[in-house]
Amino acid sequence: MGAPWRAHESWELVEEASDIAGRDIAHLLLEADQDELTQTRNSQLVTFVLSLVVLDAVERLGVAPSMAAGHSLGEYTALTATGALDFADGVRIVTARGEAMQQAAEDSPGTMAAVLGLDDDDCDAACRRADGEVWVANFNAPGQVVIAGSKDGVAAAGAVAKEMGAKKVMPLPVGGAFHTPFMASARDELRKAIAQATLRAPDIPVAANIDARVHTDAEDWASILSAQLVSPVRWRQSVLRLSDDGCTTFVELGAGNVLTGMAKRIVPDARALAVNVPDDLDKLLEVLAGESPHARALDGEQVHLYMTERIVISPAAGVFVPDGGHREGDRVEVGDVLGHVGDDEVRSAFAGTVGGFVALDGERVTASQPIVWLRTA
Repeated sequence: MGAPWRAHESWELVEEASDIAGRDIAHLLLEADQDELTQTRNSQLVTFVLSLVVLDAVERLGVAPSMAAGHSLGEYTALTATGALDFADGVRIVTARGEAMQQAAEDSPGTMAAVLGLDDDDCDAACRRADGEVWVANFNAPGQVVIAGSKDGVAAAGAVAKEMGAKKVMPLPVGGAFHTPFMASARDELRKAIAQATLRAPDIPVAANIDARVHTDAEDWASILSAQLVSPVRWRQSVLRLSDDGCTTFVELGAGNVLTGMAKRIVPDARALAVNVPDDLDKLLEVLAGESPHARALDGEQVHLYMTERIVISPAAGVFVPDGGHREGDRVEVGDVLGHVGDDEVRSAFAGTVGGFVALDGERVTASQPIVWLRTA
């Protein structure tokens, strides 16, 4: 799952995460087989890291989200993406979470199944009628709900769901009964990991799994993340919340496109696409330009981001000073230094012709703020 990104500049996050976690994440992303990857301690860590590799690649284009959400583990990715968690803390918490959940799954073996063609309330009723250890774990999309619990409980609830009109009940290849009371024993370890991290207010709105509400206070998120472990993921409601708040384009970052399909079912009028491999970066720019061109005023001229244009962004916060050797119309190669932000070099990740400087000499900029735009063709 990591092979397409191995040669991309953003792959450096894999090495950084490996050092933090004390794990060979590159091995898991490039060489591990399915049996190794489906171990909870492995699947959570590699999914988190690869999603942030993709995010880093997107941000190198000068594209940033206006709001965010993450499904289950993805909530940690969303919080890291929005500055509520720094990368190192995110890696440490996710590592601890995966270890604790795997231990909980071994102590209380369970399973999960997707129920298709039955609404939320009826799925909940099927679990209650089964009268066993089974609960709704994910409200994913209209007619798609995941139940979880003991093997017998899930089988019984699945049978009731079919009696109530479900089209299909599909077992899922997962390592435990996540988002149910079966994960209660993992909660203490997760709380310890969260307590050792620094939580900040997200830079942009993040819709939470447990209540599909936007929480802007840093203090809220510790209890939200703890509760999430044993509570159903209200994904359908979260996507609707983002839509109600003005989101018209949903972009899934990471391996796979399951959330993209869900978004299309939840908000049929919205645009939805997945960025899984480097080639998808151009598709993302094309979709954004086609929907509503994002323009910046440069010397009184509106310049749009199309397929043949790229943005070089700031690597850090500080005062921008151009190198003086590049002017509009000059050729730039990959790795060329275009200036400095404090002690950090502003290097181009692309080859092209300088179209103009977005940041002014002496201007204070933030990390990921556009500095220079290039024509690449």
